[in-house]
Amino acid sequence: MTSQARTEAGPGLAARAAPVLIAGSVLLTITIGLLGPSAMVPGLEGPGWQPPYSLDARPSSHLVIALGALAVVLGGLGLLCGLRRTRALGEGAARALVLGGCLAAAALAFLPPSGSADHLNYAAYGRMVTLGIDPYVSGAADLPGDPVAAAVEAPWREEPSVYGPVATAVQALASWVGGDSVRLTIFVMALVNATAFIAAGLLLDRLTRDDPALRLRAALLWTANPLLLYQLVAGLHVDTLAIAFMVAALVVSARGPSLPEAAVSRGRLAASGALLGLGVAVKLNVGLVALGPAWELRRRPRRLALVAGVALAVAALGYLWAGTHAFDQVSRAGKAISHASFWKLVQGWLQAVVGEGSAYRGEIQVGAVVVMALLAWALFRLQPPPAHAARVAAVLVVAYVFATPYILPWYDGLAFALVAMVAASRVDLFLTAHLTLLSLAYLPARVDGQPADLEWLRTVVRQQVVPWSLLALTAGLAWWAWRAAARARTRPE
Repeated sequence: MTSQARTEAGPGLAARAAPVLIAGSVLLTITIGLLGPSAMVPGLEGPGWQPPYSLDARPSSHLVIALGALAVVLGGLGLLCGLRRTRALGEGAARALVLGGCLAAAALAFLPPSGSADHLNYAAYGRMVTLGIDPYVSGAADLPGDPVAAAVEAPWREEPSVYGPVATAVQALASWVGGDSVRLTIFVMALVNATAFIAAGLLLDRLTRDDPALRLRAALLWTANPLLLYQLVAGLHVDTLAIAFMVAALVVSARGPSLPEAAVSRGRLAASGALLGLGVAVKLNVGLVALGPAWELRRRPRRLALVAGVALAVAALGYLWAGTHAFDQVSRAGKAISHASFWKLVQGWLQAVVGEGSAYRGEIQVGAVVVMALLAWALFRLQPPPAHAARVAAVLVVAYVFATPYILPWYDGLAFALVAMVAASRVDLFLTAHLTLLSLAYLPARVDGQPADLEWLRTVVRQQVVPWSLLALTAGLAWWAWRAAARARTRPE
């Protein structure tokens, strides 16, 4: 992705507003968790002296949802302002942003998760493992009377796990430590989650340390990104761990622009493969990142075989432990269409024109692959040669999150991490808008405890406004990428 971002050397309103908006968003996210159980924060059973902690203020549903909406809007605006005026933020801004983001992530680990109830499912899956029950064939409803499984909310009580064996192992460890306490189980997972987020941020900071502008941008896109702190850290999503492994895999095998491929030792390549395998064993869809190293090493078959062999061996060992039936739920979930996706509109159009006798999932999957391929090709055309692993992975993952029929806000985290490793472009702004829209669509991403008079957030915002907006945004990304590539190719040297 070529450097297209508009920056200014002098201070401006956007540069001054960015840190204020970002800090305000992060403080609002912290406040939501600090207030305790609410429409945004599921309650956690367990002794009150155990972490995570809150004021247990029982705020109104309208208040916390309004705080969430404000956190998302301020975070999106702050990120856009910061990305458009990176130079004006000053030379010391990168270090301050990294430090601030790490401290915010650490603080959020000690507060109850907010924004969704996925962490309650994680706790139940870990509980099943400690009880000798297979989480890939059982749901929380299969553990009647169990204090941990009872916390899982509708409509997910019957759902087996769709996560990889490494994620399940972390969940089992948390359950082993937490026992009957949902609170302590969640806290152990929150510590792992925050550690993974911070580790990814520090790795990105190390990778970009020789380029002040790139370092500052990486801090904005990941460590101090208020939308990612809201979704990945406060939301306690397992995606964080998978992303950390993928970032580490690319950083370990990264080489300087003036160094030959042979400068990367076989030991580092093997470590990169192991990390890729661990990431896939957390969540299968992050395996798309592995195509980046595969492309970079395509003319070095022995090195490619080493990375691929180690990655496959590590992932295979995990899935052998879990059992091949672990793929069953992933396969079923892969055919779903989320309500905020523009493909839900397409599904409605097909049912209106062709007939309602089918959900048209197969046709939509084909359409999504075509859209992803077109987006990826358009973005690849912007790439100055040679295209290294991070660039290829970033292009593919950005195309994926814009094109996939099943998309949730925290899925964008992987794209942000990868884009932070490459040169700036307007993709940064498109991606920020994408995550902001998705975050507004899921306020919050849970069913229990939602006020009836805010049902329009689901029926209007999630199912109408955001899908149309994402359709326009995706078309805009494709249009910009094709035009920018055409201009680059016709520009005189």
